[in-house]
Amino acid sequence: MKTSIKILIVAALAAVVVGALVLKNGSAPAESEPMTPTVAVVGAPGGALTQAVAATTARLPRLVDLGADKCIPCKMMKPILDEFQRDYADRFTTEFIDVWKNPAAGTQYGVEMIPTQIFFDAEGRELFRHVGFYGKEDILNKWQELGVMPGPGQSARIVREMPVAPDVRPRDQVCYLCDGDVNPKSKTVVKGQAEQRVLCSTHCYFIYFSSIVGADPKAEDAKVRVMDWADGTLLPACAATYLYGMDDAGRPTIKAFGTREAALEEQSSGSGNLVDWDLLRSKEMATRCAFCDRAVYPEDACRVRFGSAHGYGCCTHCAMGVAARLRQDIEVEAKDSFSGDSIRVKTMAGQVATLDPPTAVAWFGQKRNDEGQWVSAGCFKQGFFVNQDTLKQWLEMRPAMTGREIAIAQVLADKLKLSPEQIAKACKLGECQ
Repeated sequence: MKTSIKILIVAALAAVVVGALVLKNGSAPAESEPMTPTVAVVGAPGGALTQAVAATTARLPRLVDLGADKCIPCKMMKPILDEFQRDYADRFTTEFIDVWKNPAAGTQYGVEMIPTQIFFDAEGRELFRHVGFYGKEDILNKWQELGVMPGPGQSARIVREMPVAPDVRPRDQVCYLCDGDVNPKSKTVVKGQAEQRVLCSTHCYFIYFSSIVGADPKAEDAKVRVMDWADGTLLPACAATYLYGMDDAGRPTIKAFGTREAALEEQSSGSGNLVDWDLLRSKEMATRCAFCDRAVYPEDACRVRFGSAHGYGCCTHCAMGVAARLRQDIEVEAKDSFSGDSIRVKTMAGQVATLDPPTAVAWFGQKRNDEGQWVSAGCFKQGFFVNQDTLKQWLEMRPAMTGREIAIAQVLADKLKLSPEQIAKACKLGECQ
């Protein structure tokens, strides 16, 4: 090797760090040149040389991204850098250097792997460096840590620690699981040792059932009562006949009857198929959340792609959690919880690589536990929103809701902090924190 610097590409593609590209005699490799896998990790060399090179007369802090225009993770950095140059120029300057075209810069900055991002203060002193793809929210969070606030135009995050108004609905008319109104005709009751839990539907029961650690189906079945659609009396769930149909959105409709004859009469005036409890269970439990393993309808869920396969997240936060459970990069297709507009998120190397629209935010529904600590309020109280305005409109319809607005990148980061043991308990009754 005649040159003193080796440039490596760091990128997680299908959970693999790829791309060792070596500069020889200052020339960049051809675009079609194969990349050799590597797992090299390089720390920040820092030092007087880097600081001396970085020193300028600039009055603003500076972000320098050293990469190459043909490097895959470097290409993914470009729209982020462009946005910083456009929207945050009054807070910090953003510079991109192509070290394939300018290999001397790699030596000057002490770079061994690309892309590398270096943060400098206004006097040119190096504050921090990162190797590999670095997401927008993570960069902005780092600037906040370093005392450089984001640019204008960003509203303060919404935090609601106390309800705007109390929920005055009678508790026996509120679903224990989803917090929705209970339709008397589809009411489902689970009898416990000391209390009974009211659910709005058999579907919520199967979500409830799949949230119980080590549940015994037969023992749990014996506790369930469903409302007879015809006469409004409670009957054992396993003894009922069910009319299983579909609504206009493709979601199942389920009506319970005490007799087969009553179910046939209802079927004659509409549509659907007659099923027993065991067949209903198999249908309801057929699709599970790829993070918490709870029962879910695909029509209600987020679609999650991982590698060449796909699955579902029962809520937006669980969808992001698939990256933590599988330890690989994912793509999430979600909907704004208020408007229904599409939101797409792609991760790379454990960070948000792309977010469409870039204004999208998340709501983390929280409540205080018996010890006064803030904990998750459950999957039904989480959501993604295309912008803060739709979140505000959603919250206006839920005055009793408590929690806080967070960045979607923070949702991912929080999930990735979970241990395998914590993931195994995720969304389980009495276990989820």
